[in-house]
Amino acid sequence: MAGTKTAAGSARTGLHPAAAYALRHKYLYLLLLPCVVYFIVFQYVPMYGVVIAFEDFNFVKGLTGSPWIGWDNFRYMFSLPDFYRVFWNSLALSVLRLLFTFPVPIALALMLNEIRRLAFKRVSQTLIYLPYFVSWVVVGGLAVSFLSPTWGVLGVALHRFGIEPPPFLTDPAYFRPLIVLSSVWKDSGWDTIIYLAAIASINPDLYESAVIDGANRFKRIVHITLPSIRSTIVILLILRIGQLMSNGFEQVFIFQNGANKTVSEVFETYTYSLGLLSGRFSFATTVGLFNSAIGLVLLYAAHRFAKRIGEDGIW
Repeated sequence: MAGTKTAAGSARTGLHPAAAYALRHKYLYLLLLPCVVYFIVFQYVPMYGVVIAFEDFNFVKGLTGSPWIGWDNFRYMFSLPDFYRVFWNSLALSVLRLLFTFPVPIALALMLNEIRRLAFKRVSQTLIYLPYFVSWVVVGGLAVSFLSPTWGVLGVALHRFGIEPPPFLTDPAYFRPLIVLSSVWKDSGWDTIIYLAAIASINPDLYESAVIDGANRFKRIVHITLPSIRSTIVILLILRIGQLMSNGFEQVFIFQNGANKTVSEVFETYTYSLGLLSGRFSFATTVGLFNSAIGLVLLYAAHRFAKRIGEDGIW
């Protein structure tokens, strides 16, 4: 019926159905325009810069004047022993963050949804997602104040019990757990909001029917809540897998130092040291392009897998 009305309306105006639909909702598209302009200007236009990976880039000659060297940068990249160490560090850290940070927002959303006191629920939700707005520089300062073996809160407490505090911030063995735990503390609250919104859209009649049938809270979560938000979980998982090789520059750079660099050097800090500090812009672009290509392949593979298990995917 709606399709018939759309076709009739477009026939009267002489416009294509898609154009007629856009004309009727012109104000919604107008609100979307700033977002579209942002992505075009800051995301798609700079993509032209990837040609630097295939050039011996020179600032004086520019993008069009620098000599073309083809795949030489990629051959050189794969011949470096440091590259494989950085690749393993990036992959290991990303997998750990995915395994430990992705389920936490789901669990938090389920627990918050079961809170019946509205005031306590709102306060808890605010306290959970508030760290998301704290910068990684502040988080790094808090970590130093808490974990410093000489004057940190934990270090002083361990000294009082006669225990020598380990060097949490400099020992390579503690770097990955520190990154994962700080990611859980800072970022879990934001994804929790998304899952809470998905839970709020569930039909309350389903819960009422389950209560009548004698289902307890745990069974209602397992048989109603989780299946109802499965599509949201799958979409967020696909997007997270697409970013599997991206660990973020700020967090790793804040916690990185000379003592733990063997495990903390990831693609983001590697390209920073090569591109900005060493001035090897072509090679840094090559590493970044390789990282993006892996992310694209993982994103497509996760999307295809979601399609195979009956989910909608991301397109």
